[in-house]
Amino acid sequence: MTPSRDISRLIEIMAALRTPVTGCPWDLEQNFATIAPYTIEEAYEVVEAIGRGDLDDLCEELGDLLLQVVFHARMAEEQNAFAFGDVVEAITRKMIRRHPHVFVDKDGNLASSHVKEVWDRIKAEEKAERAARRPPEEISHKSLMSGVKAGQPALTRAMELQRKASTVGFDWNDPRAVLAKIREEADEIEAALDRNDKHEIAEETGDLMFALVNLARHVDADPEAALRATNAKFERRFAYIERALEAQGRALEQASLEEMDALWNAAKAEETPASEGRKEASR
Repeated sequence: MTPSRDISRLIEIMAALRTPVTGCPWDLEQNFATIAPYTIEEAYEVVEAIGRGDLDDLCEELGDLLLQVVFHARMAEEQNAFAFGDVVEAITRKMIRRHPHVFVDKDGNLASSHVKEVWDRIKAEEKAERAARRPPEEISHKSLMSGVKAGQPALTRAMELQRKASTVGFDWNDPRAVLAKIREEADEIEAALDRNDKHEIAEETGDLMFALVNLARHVDADPEAALRATNAKFERRFAYIERALEAQGRALEQASLEEMDALWNAAKAEETPASEGRKEASR
């Protein structure tokens, strides 16, 4: 088996990996549910490569993401549900249908805002068609939240659920009211900690995170981007601790929490002038 620029080679490789007896034991053990977390992980790694501006890495990560599509399609083919070609045909049909101004009425000169309107209208039509194909017993109660995709990352889905609710007035009018809710949820976590109820602690922690997403929405901050920035800040400051201890000829394990805290504060102090400069520039 040799590498190739042809997608058929990747499909052949996956088929070989999933062939009983001669295939890869790990690949043969997988199913849709076990592979799904890897699919999400690969999508995030694509985003990370874009954020770094690393196009070489982006090329590789896109390949990893494509592999996930091929993997799922192969498992579906083994169940006689659909194959990779069906996936390609479905998305090409969808893209042609959703861009009539390009593939049907080529004389149409639409503004981007109108393109979005056309896309949303056709998407709604497709959704109605899919619902009509389902058996009556599979059609659940129509909810305002039905349009919020279940497969989104939890932070993104929380934001969308809240936005939907706000369209009918179920929302706070002031970010400070959300802040009060955050304090309330923190108090409930403390009470759960006093009771040492792990299930309740986890549930209340989820409530707190949902409230934090609500605050982000009210102040026009993307919670995913905000958390990603904080992750980067944590890594940067922790690396400062590692370098400082390494300069002393010491390992992390040899430092006390108090020493690491002091180095953390030193790293934070070094960043303060830059943040203050941003505040001054915004005035």
